[in-house]
Amino acid sequence: MPSVPAPRKRKKTMAEKADKFICYQKSVQSADVDVEFFEQAYEEAYGGKPLSLREDFCGTFSVCCEWVKSHRKRTAIGIDLCPDTLQWGRDHNLAKLKPAQQMRVAAYEKDVRSLSKIKSDVLTAQNFSFWIFKTREEVINYFKTVRENLNDQGVFIMDMMGGEETYIEDYTEKRTITKGKNGFSYHWEQARFNPINSHCTFYIHFKFADGSRLKRAFEYHWRFWTIPEVREMLAEAGFSRSHVYWEIEDEDGVDTGEWEISEEAPSHPSWLCYVVGIK
Repeated sequence: MPSVPAPRKRKKTMAEKADKFICYQKSVQSADVDVEFFEQAYEEAYGGKPLSLREDFCGTFSVCCEWVKSHRKRTAIGIDLCPDTLQWGRDHNLAKLKPAQQMRVAAYEKDVRSLSKIKSDVLTAQNFSFWIFKTREEVINYFKTVRENLNDQGVFIMDMMGGEETYIEDYTEKRTITKGKNGFSYHWEQARFNPINSHCTFYIHFKFADGSRLKRAFEYHWRFWTIPEVREMLAEAGFSRSHVYWEIEDEDGVDTGEWEISEEAPSHPSWLCYVVGIK
């Protein structure tokens, strides 16, 4: 009898082979740009060069790793509750540093509301991460802890988004991250916004060149906070003052990637900015 050929093994799709953390870092993070802004915010608040960083909600703590690369005296602490994400950061970000640089980074599986014996010059909560706290009491208590975790001359840095387009439900923003046969695109889905309590749901999906998708690689269930609310809560938590950094536009209205302290800004359907609390 003729032999029956073995069934072919199905080839994995690009989505099945993808590493969601690599996709995230390529799509969302620019750690070197973050470090430059941290330096600017600290220098404009106090003068001098900041040396210590604490990254709350640090995830894979890529910003911590970039921070210690930027100066031989810099140290960084990352805080997050997800052990798998932290371990990925150790295996893929920390491992790429030189041994002397690795010694200046520490990542802990802890609640960001925990006090630390080690104080920092700069403390960050990026990518809207503190929006996980949905009441004023929760946010103010977190901000009080942040203030305690800062040195006497310290800054607390958060990014914020807003504009009417950011409230639209069932809307997805798409950006091509890498072109070609190995490329992929980033999809930011605004799934739900409740105008009564400002609770919102967002998803990150990735689509690959072979048409496969990594759906809901990341999901977020937040309260949509506004700039005035955040500045008021910083004041209630004891910060001496706060600044809003708005991106500078050129003569044609194109963003330059540079930031300046502003108290007025043009209305825009979708915007990003930084809010910086000064201890």
